[in-house]
Order: sequence, then structure tokens, then C-alpha cells
Amino acid sequence: MSRIRPRDYPAQVSEKLSEEGITPLLARVYAARGIASARQVEHEFAALFPYHLLRNAERMACLLADAIRLGQRILIVADYDSDGATACAVGMRALREFGANVDYLVPNRFEFGYGLTPEIVELAAAQRRPDILLTVDNGIASVEGVAAANRLGIAVLVTDHHLVGEEIPAAACIVNPNQPDCEFPSKNLAGVGVIFYVMLALRAELRKRGVFAAKPEPNLARFIDLVALGTVADVVRLDDNNRILVDQGLRRIRAGRACPGIQALLKVARRNADKASAQDLGFAVGPRLNAAGRLDDMALGIECLLSDDETRAMQLAEQLDALNRERREIETDMLKSAEAQVRQAEQDAKHLLDNVLAHRAAAPYTLCLSDPGWHQGVIGILASRIKDRLHRPVIAFAPSAEGILRGSGRAIRSLHLRDALDLVSKRHPRLLVRFGGHAAACGLTIREDDLAAFSDAFENVARELLTPADLDHTVETDGPLTPLEACLETALKLNAQVWGKGFPIPTFDDRFTVIRQRVVGEKHLRLTLANGPQNYDAILFSQTGPLPGKIRAAYRLDINEYNGSQNLQLVIEHWESV
Repeated sequence: MSRIRPRDYPAQVSEKLSEEGITPLLARVYAARGIASARQVEHEFAALFPYHLLRNAERMACLLADAIRLGQRILIVADYDSDGATACAVGMRALREFGANVDYLVPNRFEFGYGLTPEIVELAAAQRRPDILLTVDNGIASVEGVAAANRLGIAVLVTDHHLVGEEIPAAACIVNPNQPDCEFPSKNLAGVGVIFYVMLALRAELRKRGVFAAKPEPNLARFIDLVALGTVADVVRLDDNNRILVDQGLRRIRAGRACPGIQALLKVARRNADKASAQDLGFAVGPRLNAAGRLDDMALGIECLLSDDETRAMQLAEQLDALNRERREIETDMLKSAEAQVRQAEQDAKHLLDNVLAHRAAAPYTLCLSDPGWHQGVIGILASRIKDRLHRPVIAFAPSAEGILRGSGRAIRSLHLRDALDLVSKRHPRLLVRFGGHAAACGLTIREDDLAAFSDAFENVARELLTPADLDHTVETDGPLTPLEACLETALKLNAQVWGKGFPIPTFDDRFTVIRQRVVGEKHLRLTLANGPQNYDAILFSQTGPLPGKIRAAYRLDINEYNGSQNLQLVIEHWESV
């Protein structure tokens, strides 16, 4: 069950923001998102939290500066998603400019799994012979991997942002805003944000040592486009600090100063760099970069981000685009298979998911899906799609090694997924071979024979942590728009802002009369809607069934560009019959 509900906002704060020069509509939108001062949306570099608040950043800077002075070999070990790829690129580009002897290694997710494992340490030692392993976007859970490196005499520097487990690895230095006793005000930095801050600290340390007396000091703002991409693509909360990083990165991209890799990825995605938005990074560039790690080798994506040759960057971007098309085809096939499982599960549960509220207590709270033909690299996307459709925590499993299933889960807002898995592991110590993650997403490994037992255990924990009301999907909006506000100028103004997780893109709701509707692209509805005397062009994606004559719709303002002209378009996110 879904329902539309306007967000509450403090009227006094909205009035204050208007007095500070923000338009009444944006003042209302900002107030509903916790903005109390116009300074919070100015997004200037000077407002970033300083690096010295990040625990161990200055200490790690000293260790890296020593390594550069001694000519030691530094090997970056990256995660295989967009955050890891951009973090690796920032580390590589900055350290090279600082004069470091640096290279990188990104584990193949299908051979080595996630993080700095003992197997990765063994591979790195045999092939690269590093003096220092520098992790980006991973490492805080790599207790065994760090121990293996220590035994070989390889120092490990961990930069990560994931939540800390019960045991902290015995690394030479750890920088993570979520580690104990770290006073950094933003706990929402992505992995790329963490390594960017470490590079800021390293530059300051090298400046103190007089390294730049005889050569130009590197401008680290040159890498802010990479920071913006990784921050948006990793779907971390866009608090004040992260919005500055993203906004500054977007300014650089729009000004035509992005690295060739990002420019090429925008081009293959048919997005205009001079009008790039956070949504372009999250829904166009990020998936193409992620496709390398999901289906092939993330080194392909990292090389695209590292290339300074436009021709080479475009060649790599085209390969990533092809992988993304392949990923979408695999995803479509898997989604059909998963939907068949869901339909069967609903039948087995006597369609309780759609029953009246009085019977919802007996409906399943979770879904655990598995298929021997599913691809490990796409199960996370699959779990997300099913979660969005059914508003249930979902874990999708694919076969890994013989007798082993690898799962990826996605949760609704009311359930902290990692905490739920931790509770399952404590009650059933043998069920989970390995797990990790955070509130919204997780990765786990179980034995194939334990799938049914795990499904029951996960369901039981979810029933304790959730209520039936949590399973109702609320579509939050910013209320109605006046005819003067529902215009192209407003859409352009909204598109220029930074929106994302924790700072959602504005969605409005109104009642409309459906004037015309037709199917386009075989799976979308093109609409003409009327609200009073005003008609609007609108689109409803992934639905072909006819709408009733009158609806209440939650929608966002979009810009439809055709033959060089721009027109307002409403994108319908949800509708109800009235």
C-alpha cells in the first residue's frame, strides 16, 4: 500500500530563508530538509570541514610523506564500485603529482570477494612487492587481510567510511569518520571523500616540509569532479559537507574542466556536460562505471578515470557503455525470473501482500530470492528493484563457489539491514559465513543448504524490528505548486541544485484531469494533464495501463529537450485514483 503525504516543514524557518533572499518555493523545500540558514546552500570550498578534524588524517599524511621521501612503493587497493574507482583515481592522481611511487590493484569480485583479503595481500606481495598498502573505500573490516600483510612486513594504511565492526584491524593507520573517537562532524563521507581529505592533509604536510619550494603546489580542486561522482554514485547522505563536494564537482564539470574520463562517460550516456546534474552522475555515469566491476574488471573503469588522453578515455567509456547495456539485459532477464518467484511466493502466502490491513500481520515481511542462473554482479540491483516494488527488505542470492551462495540485500527505511543480519548471526552462529554493509544495503555469504533456514531467521528478526505500518510505502512530497510555480523556470532552478540521499529532489502533488494518454516506447505512458485551466505534458515510466480520468499525482518537474528547445515536463512518480 502506498500513500501520498506532504512533508512537514517549520514555517518560521521558511520565512527566515525567504528573508535571506531564497525564493519562497525553495525556502519551503529547504526548510523541509533541515536547512536553517542560506549559508548552508552556498556550497563554497571555504565552508568545508577542515581535514584536521578527521582522526589520523595528519598522521597518515606524515606516513605517506615519509614514504614519498624514501621512494617506497605504495599500492592502492580499491573497492570494485564507483566509489572505490573514483577514490583510487583521486589517490593515484594526487600521489603521482606529489612524486610518489604509486600503483593500484582492484580485486576481481568473483575471484577474491570484497576488501583486503589475505589472498589479495598474497597476490600484491607476489606481483607488486609493495612497501605500503593503501586501501580506499575498504579495509575497516579486513582484520585477516591486515594481519596477513603485517606478517609479510607490509604496512597497511586504511581509508574507509564503512561502519566499524566488533574488531578493528591492526593497521599502521586508519582514517575513517565512523571509527571510535573521530570528531569529524560529517559521518557521511564516501570513500572518495575520505581519500580526498587525506590528500589535503598530505599536501599540507609536504608544504610544511618545503617540498613545494622549488615546484608548483598541486591544485587538488582539479580532482573534485571525481569526488562528486563517487559521492553521488555511492548514495551516501548528502549532508552540508557532501553537498559542497558535489556542487563544486558539478561546477567543474559544467565549466568543461572535468577529467577526460568523466567527459567521455557523460557523452556516451548522451548527457550534456554543461548542464550536468547530480542525477546525471547517479543514473548515467555511475551505472556505466559500476558495470565494469559487476561484469568484468573495475580496472577498466579506473583506467578511464585516470586517462588524460581524450581519445583513449572515449574508447574506454564506449567499452563501459557496452558493458552497461549487457548488464541491463542480464538484469531484465533476472527481474523476470525474480518476479515469477515473487508471484509464486504471493500465491503461497494466499496473496496476503495485497490483503486488507487486518490481515497484514500474517503477510511476509521479507523476501529472500535465489536462482542458479543469476549473475553475482547484478543481484544488488535486482534486490533494489524488488524492494522498491514491494516495499519489503529483499535479499537476492546467486551461486558463488560450489555449495555457496552470495547475497546482496536492500532494506526499507525502517530497518537497519546490517544490524538485522548481526542479530541473525548471534542467534544462529552457523548460518552466516560472512556479512557486512550498512543500514540500507548489505552483502553476505551463506551455504546453499542453509537458504531456507536463513530466510526463516531473517523473517523472524524483521518481524521483531518492523511493524505492519512500516510496510506501508509513503510517498513524501513538497505539496502542491501554484500555476506560477509550475513552470520551466522553476524546473531549471531546481535542476541546478544538488539533490540526493538525505536531501531528496523535490516532488510535488496535485490533482489532475487526464486529457490524453498514449503508450510510447512500448512501456511508458505519455500524458496530457490538466490542473484547472493549465495543461501539462507528463510522462509515467514503466507503466502502460490506462489511467482513470482523474488522479492525484506525485510528480517532479523535468525539462524535455527536443530540436534545441526546452519545455516543461512532469515526471509522474506515483498516482492515486480520485
